[in-house]
Amino acid sequence: VSATAALFYCSGSTSILPTATAASQQCSANDPSCTSSSDNDGTLSHGQCGLYLAPSTLPHAGLGLFSGTSIPDDHSINEFIGGTFPGYDDDTHPPLWTDLFVPIADQYKALPYRGQQRFPSWIGYIWPDEPSALSDFKTKYFPTVPPELWEFDTGLNFATGIEYYMDDLNDQLFARMPDFEPSQKVSAFVPGIASLANGHETLANMDRLYDNSRTDYNGQEAPWHAGAGAFTPHHGVEFIATEDVVPGMELLINYGEDWNRRNDQLLKTLQKKKEKDTAAVKSGKDVPGDTRSKQGFVEGIHKKWDKLIKKEIDDNCPEELPTEKAKRERLALPLELRVAADVSELEDEDDRPYSEFRKNDYHRYVEEDKEDSDDDDEDDDDDDFEDIIKPLPWLNQHGICLSNGKLLVKSSSINYAGRGLFATTHIGKGDVVLPSPLIAMRKEDFVIYEADDEQEFVRNIVDKDTIVGQELLYNYAFSHPDSPLYLVPSAPMANFINHGGSKKGNKPKAEGANVQVRWPKAGTNSAKLFQWAYNQKKGSHFDTDFENISNFDNPNPWLKDHPIDVMERSGKLALEYVALRDIYDGEEILLDYGQLWHEAWAEYSYRNPYARTSFFRHAIGVPDGFYPENWMDASDVYEIAEIVDLENKPLEPGVALPMTWAHNGKPVGSKYAYILGLEKGFSDKFLEHSEKRGVVELYKRLLADREGFTLVSDGFDVYKPGTLTNNTEAENKLMEFFAHRYHSDTWNFNMHFVSAWNEMARKDMFKGLGDAGFDIALKGFGERFGYDNMTCFHGSYMGVTHCDMSMMHSDMYATEDKAWNIVFPIVTVEGADPELDVMSEDMNTIVGVNYLKDIAYAMGDFGYHQTRPIVHYDPNHDMSPYGEMMANGLPIRVVFGAYCAQIDETNVAMLRHVYDGDDPAPFADQFKDVPMREIHWDRATETSSLAKPGGKGL
Repeated sequence: VSATAALFYCSGSTSILPTATAASQQCSANDPSCTSSSDNDGTLSHGQCGLYLAPSTLPHAGLGLFSGTSIPDDHSINEFIGGTFPGYDDDTHPPLWTDLFVPIADQYKALPYRGQQRFPSWIGYIWPDEPSALSDFKTKYFPTVPPELWEFDTGLNFATGIEYYMDDLNDQLFARMPDFEPSQKVSAFVPGIASLANGHETLANMDRLYDNSRTDYNGQEAPWHAGAGAFTPHHGVEFIATEDVVPGMELLINYGEDWNRRNDQLLKTLQKKKEKDTAAVKSGKDVPGDTRSKQGFVEGIHKKWDKLIKKEIDDNCPEELPTEKAKRERLALPLELRVAADVSELEDEDDRPYSEFRKNDYHRYVEEDKEDSDDDDEDDDDDDFEDIIKPLPWLNQHGICLSNGKLLVKSSSINYAGRGLFATTHIGKGDVVLPSPLIAMRKEDFVIYEADDEQEFVRNIVDKDTIVGQELLYNYAFSHPDSPLYLVPSAPMANFINHGGSKKGNKPKAEGANVQVRWPKAGTNSAKLFQWAYNQKKGSHFDTDFENISNFDNPNPWLKDHPIDVMERSGKLALEYVALRDIYDGEEILLDYGQLWHEAWAEYSYRNPYARTSFFRHAIGVPDGFYPENWMDASDVYEIAEIVDLENKPLEPGVALPMTWAHNGKPVGSKYAYILGLEKGFSDKFLEHSEKRGVVELYKRLLADREGFTLVSDGFDVYKPGTLTNNTEAENKLMEFFAHRYHSDTWNFNMHFVSAWNEMARKDMFKGLGDAGFDIALKGFGERFGYDNMTCFHGSYMGVTHCDMSMMHSDMYATEDKAWNIVFPIVTVEGADPELDVMSEDMNTIVGVNYLKDIAYAMGDFGYHQTRPIVHYDPNHDMSPYGEMMANGLPIRVVFGAYCAQIDETNVAMLRHVYDGDDPAPFADQFKDVPMREIHWDRATETSSLAKPGGKGL
């Protein structure tokens, strides 16, 4: 920032900004009828609100910060919004408060390193030291789901417009080195302005004033003083106006290029959706919210998938597809000569590596609709500062006041406490001292593990067996020992409130706590504001929604939710600090941190300084009864109810149930994630069939890279596994199976697909499924979803011993919700960690499950899943830990996926495209036309089966 009026608020220094002496006519936070506004220098009268939190003026932005006064360009934001108190003279006083920041030491907070989410909601309130520093958005997904369809908000995750540094100086060093430039960037939680202000590229009106940032422990020195390291040394976070700010204007930051680009894309998509919905209403078409009904599914299917369906059909279903002969010709070529791209992308027929193709007669390949394409270079000339101004009466009616001159930050009166919060005037008993939004976390989020980013395997980067510490942020969190939920205040000044012990009486200036926390009271602005904010969904236009709500009869809705659900709503819930007695001018605001905290601090602070092995870490306790019963003794782990409860509620054969979350009963996915009961003994029967055909023995050789069975990455070969067994049946020795090692160099795992190569093996494979009892499963599935028939058009074994990374993908997509990959185990490893990852429909949460005997997992259209990172055995590394298992045979895991669908005119071309995927597809001719030549379940006749299929025949 080029600050022509640099502010050096050191002890005894003065501001060189122009002074403000005339009190402006402002609106009191308690006077909704006020209509005046400042037209002079912007100095607030005592008690008048300088900073509001209210619905943002920006679309889809949530809550925002608003100035209660005018602020000249190039002047301190904090000085003007902080307010004044009796005797205040801005010639001698710095701002009443500036913010602190808390560094985040551990960068590995989300998947693929830990937890169950790509993006825990609290990370959206962390300023990263580089884009996406605390979460992983580099992982590829297929088909790609654009960010505007994600049902979670990434917040500040890509924001780089403001930076925070570990090596800011203290006052003394800065006086000696005024030209020093800090360089050690750090990810940081910055409560106050930086956490609550929204971002805009062209309407931004403030920036950080870096020169005023300081780093010190306010006289505390380690190891002599117990307070050193117990609170953040980083303070003086101050902001400067980059435009003239008028009363009621929303305060905005430029979040940076990466964030702006992603946000522009999101806003354009949401605007187009709004325009289409509006047009549909005007034309008389029904627009039933966000979902559409679909027979047999758990609930209405989210309409967001409709956009992706159109994209996949238009973009990815080619004009022509290879015949069976063409596929085999391609696979006969050397690996380096194969062309992976769809033939539709090859303009010259001479470039085609194989000969025969068939026209796509059902879904024509269509270029992307140019009207729907996004023009990222298009400038928005409609941005106007008038659009981000709200009248002060509106803010008093709908917002809450975060700063009104009644509070001041300065050195605490308590030993070892650092800085504290003080009253500048009388505050009556029962008055709200300060409201604060909360970010919601779990205890695991604070843990710092040993980490080494130079490890060969991603799975080994974080060593979860070695804890090296806890985040400093832990000391700022409220918690209860029987609850997994931790709540961190994000309002300005809230994190300066120190521990005062239990309340000692009501007399003036009595010792002990003089405030306590409570939830917002029903009917208050705070209760209304956060009831509305908590219930918002991504993509809602906050400002207009709020003004149209008349029913606020459900205050503090988070109290009824499971802790896991609250953890997904950071920033959308709040508490209030309320005066326990009359508080007088000059008193420090103190809270009782609870008996557990008090005892922990006493034990730590009395310990010999050289006996302290680490800095003090302890969360703040909440009062008895503050957390509701449903937050107690609850798990913070996402689990699938139908799997957790299988022992008590076993699945009947052929019964398909949606996967639902154990903590709230809601579906993992509205249309694609199901658990299917198989006939008792099915798994053992199909394992016996596979062993007789030599498939299991083939896997033992493939996965151990034995001589003659070693495939390169994306390599392919054909085997006769029947020759590897003692089976003497001649037919068994004639069956051919292909083996394909799937991109092991890209994903660092040894997944091998094995499936039928000749017709004899294909028919036998499906007959084996039918003999084991899979016909019952097909019938149950078809009846559940109202299909006319079902055909299993592909079946594949999948075997692996180790996996470091794999691709999150969906095998089925854009098939009109009529196709499924039904996966069940053949060979499992006893006591293994979860082996399959299933992604929730919000595209954020990923839950690992174990394969279970006689149980199948069914993944439909856009049912994203992947092989979970795991190690059963790795032939390329030390095998000694496997000792006894090695003697009894390789610890391999083999599952089987049956691709089954109702195939008709609506999806035959797409399913042919799906079948013609990365791995060999030797039976492409089955999709030549419809009805299909083989039907394995038929509602009308119920005579078709896997062993004796109906249809026209091949």
